[in-house]
Amino acid sequence: MKIARFEFNPFGEITYVVYDETTCEAAVIDPGMSNEAERTMFDGFILRNHLILKYMLFTHMHVDHTFGSGHIQSVYGLKVTAHQGDAYLGLGRPEQAQRFRLSVDLDPLVIDRQVAHGDKIKIGNEYLEVIHVPGHSKGSVAFYCASSGFVITGDALFRSSIGRTDLPGGNHAELVQSITEHLLTLPPNTIVYPGHGPATTIEHERRFNPYL
Repeated sequence: MKIARFEFNPFGEITYVVYDETTCEAAVIDPGMSNEAERTMFDGFILRNHLILKYMLFTHMHVDHTFGSGHIQSVYGLKVTAHQGDAYLGLGRPEQAQRFRLSVDLDPLVIDRQVAHGDKIKIGNEYLEVIHVPGHSKGSVAFYCASSGFVITGDALFRSSIGRTDLPGGNHAELVQSITEHLLTLPPNTIVYPGHGPATTIEHERRFNPYL
């Protein structure tokens, strides 16, 4: 499976497109585009590569990871797929925007399709496995592709760091436990693609992450 990475919005959020080159089936994970230039960049990539977007997936529903959800819904006709534990964040998007003093009008975002730990999402000839990693938020999940050796972790795990836990639904001890039990147990050479910042590997985080 191939991965495209886009850094969007003032928060430097990373939006991912994962796709099968053979079938052109694809999923967008955490659509964060927040202006016309970013939306045009995203749409251009989809068009140039002849991709068929099948899913809009969320690692979690903090506002910076959802800015582009309306665009994906209206242009590509996709529904919201996320863990039910983050339903309160989707519904509370207007309040999230106020908390961060954002001068944008955001509608509540309703989860259409719920995912749970262990679910598998088929994209072309490969699968993304859902891993529930609460702690940054109640419904935080990672998407693991065993066959291609990568995991998209959202804001749970970063290079040499972990997600903040001072926002509603955050819990430091729970996050460390989630990472230790469900992410660090993946193969050492698994590439970690986080929601902000550079990629890393499970081996690097086992050896050098000061929070773990």
